[in-house]
Amino acid sequence: MSIRRLPEHLVNRIAAGEVVERPASALKELVENAIDAGATRITVKLAGGGIELIEVIDDGCGMAPAEMALALERHATSKLPTDDIEHVATLGFRGEALPSIASVAQLTLESRVRGAEGWSLTVDNGARIAEGPAALPPGTRVRVEALFGRVPARRKFLRSTRAEYAACLDGMKRLAMARPDIAFAVEHDGRRVLSVQGGESRPARVAALTDRALQENSVAIDFEREGLVLGGVASIPTFNRGVADHQYLFVNGRPVKDRLLVGAVRGAYAEMLARDRHPVVALFLDVPPEVVDVNVHPAKTEVRFRDPALARGLIVSGLRRALDAAGHRSVQRPSEAALGLWQPGGGGSNSPSPSGEGLGWGSVSPRPSYDLASLHHNPSKEEGLRRYSGAVRDSGTFFAAAPLARAEPARHEAPLATDFPLGVARGQVAKTYIVAEAQDGLVLVDQHAAHERLVLERMRRAMAGGTVPSQALLLAEVVELDEPGCDRLEARAQELRDFGLELERFGPRAMLVRAVPAALGTGDVHGLVTDLADELASFDEALSLKERLDHVAATMACHGSVRAGRILSVAEMNALLREMEVTPHSGQCNHGRPTWVKLAHGDIEKLFGRK
Repeated sequence: MSIRRLPEHLVNRIAAGEVVERPASALKELVENAIDAGATRITVKLAGGGIELIEVIDDGCGMAPAEMALALERHATSKLPTDDIEHVATLGFRGEALPSIASVAQLTLESRVRGAEGWSLTVDNGARIAEGPAALPPGTRVRVEALFGRVPARRKFLRSTRAEYAACLDGMKRLAMARPDIAFAVEHDGRRVLSVQGGESRPARVAALTDRALQENSVAIDFEREGLVLGGVASIPTFNRGVADHQYLFVNGRPVKDRLLVGAVRGAYAEMLARDRHPVVALFLDVPPEVVDVNVHPAKTEVRFRDPALARGLIVSGLRRALDAAGHRSVQRPSEAALGLWQPGGGGSNSPSPSGEGLGWGSVSPRPSYDLASLHHNPSKEEGLRRYSGAVRDSGTFFAAAPLARAEPARHEAPLATDFPLGVARGQVAKTYIVAEAQDGLVLVDQHAAHERLVLERMRRAMAGGTVPSQALLLAEVVELDEPGCDRLEARAQELRDFGLELERFGPRAMLVRAVPAALGTGDVHGLVTDLADELASFDEALSLKERLDHVAATMACHGSVRAGRILSVAEMNALLREMEVTPHSGQCNHGRPTWVKLAHGDIEKLFGRK
């Protein structure tokens, strides 16, 4: 078979297959061109998810007619003034976007340089069909219609209109997040779906494009190591999502998707989030151009670091330091759905039972047949009151059964609520939740979740200082497991010993427990060892030793913490609150759930109709 040179139109279509995978790919290339042109405002109009129409309008520097014709040729670009591709400072540099798009759609390019006349060029699937003067303000307008209209083999692989629109919107959010100094507006089928103003701060722009509540539930990141600078925002662990779609990485202002980010974020939030929950993060990494290769992927969505371990360590350390500085913070306000569960007393739709069971606090049971007027006819008021009280007891109570709560009489002067961020304990509800009064509201603390985090942080501090103190069991306990579970525990016996848990193999299907961490006491040893075997089975081999040990410590802490259902004294409650205030990450348990929530005074007033 002889070798031949491919025709130009076929070369362009092949290039389009690499650069233009779907409407979102074409949109990304066009908006990047607008950003590189120095635009301060970019407007995008879409129709049919971008399949029928993509229009990008900017107020950048514009192009002269001769430059417009050159821009439609392959490998023609103004973004590489020299051959030094290692120091690319622009988003685009390949010179393939416009000709590739024009080869699979009808493209109309209109542009005007300030002080000159505007010009228009139209290319239909690779063939130039029209050109001439155009009336438009300074800048550039690119209109792409009927993408893949004449390439049915490519068009049938596109997803639904809704899915393509979602991909376009996600790409626009990433580009808008990277440049808070530029104003962006997006319309889809004539409806404005995104609008952000230029000149915003980075945290404000990230919150505007993800969740407005992120600003008050996030930490700022500012970290530098060996010439690499990491900035951005990260949500506190209790502000999380069910999918990892809200994690963004930018390298030198370029939005990229990299598995490095997923692994680094998972490592930074280890034991602060449940495995099916994910934080909201936007990380901006600024590095010298020579330590990162941006010429890896035709669509420029990936980069390659010269030292991936350094970049990963920078992200993990930067996130960890910012989260440590957050201290005991948690999501400050309960959700609207949670507030909606509070019901006003005395007006419920459920009828009370004769015994008074099921009545809410302050709900009144039906009065007996005796009334206060009958007391006036009784010669003895005391006897009447006695008869009245007895009748009340016989027929039911005015109030429901006492709520599951307890409080103790104060033996010493109670501390002031204004003295502490989490306030002072006022009681315990359902033997599970501590009720505390703070200066700005009511604080509810999950005693098990809070103590679980405190135990974990104690174990981490003990590990940093050497080994965790252990407590020998009076009688060694035998725990039966399957053989693979015993093998996993035996292989990690030395690591577990560093945590104060001493295990020995006791036959093929059992382990002998001789000592447990002193901080845990001698509680459910069997459950602890069983859960550890399961945890070791699910460990990712790619995890570092430190991350694996964190998993072990979290499992141990869960078994050694104060359980729900245990009655605490007021002194114990306050001691728990004080330790939470000085312990890092105490705002969430080891599974990512909040350990405390605050009901602000304003929310309480709303519940009672005062506001």
